Amino acid sequence: MKKELKDQVIESISAQLKEYPHFYVTDISGLNAEDTVKLRRSCFEQGIKLTVVKNTLFAHVLKQINNEDLNQLLPTLKGNTAIMYAQTANAPGKLIKKLNKDGMEKPVLKGAYAQECVFVGADKLDELAAIKSKEELLGDIISLLQSPARNVISALESAGGKLAGIVKTLSEKEENQQ
Repeated sequence: MKKELKDQVIESISAQLKEYPHFYVTDISGLNAEDTVKLRRSCFEQGIKLTVVKNTLFAHVLKQINNEDLNQLLPTLKGNTAIMYAQTANAPGKLIKKLNKDGMEKPVLKGAYAQECVFVGADKLDELAAIKSKEELLGDIISLLQSPARNVISALESAGGKLAGIVKTLSEKEENQQ
């Protein structure tokens, strides 16, 4: 590969890493044409960008970033490597789990960089898929904040008749005492 082409590829990989805050290093070797199309279609539907990279060029980009955490991914760059770039940290993890559950043996997780943390090894897949997205976390927070208010409102509604009776009795006692 000519130096100019290598520089273009390195530039492209660097641009992808800047555009997408999360990426997964995977192995998709040995997929037949049907499974490759299924994987690419699933990635597209989930907003995940899938690219096959040369290990040496991807390693070069990781070293240029000067992030010691990312250097933990360098040993995963052996054999065939595909990178799954995503805006949502758990999207590639969920997709890999779904495809594996549907009978596809690949992709296999080698490592990942999600939520500014490095994960190395296929055993981290469940952990990665369980990461909550920003929208999911906001939903959880809103639910937690609404829960006490709902409890107070329902208690007031269920005791509404009792409260009205108590208030009426108290006001009658005040009138009788005067």
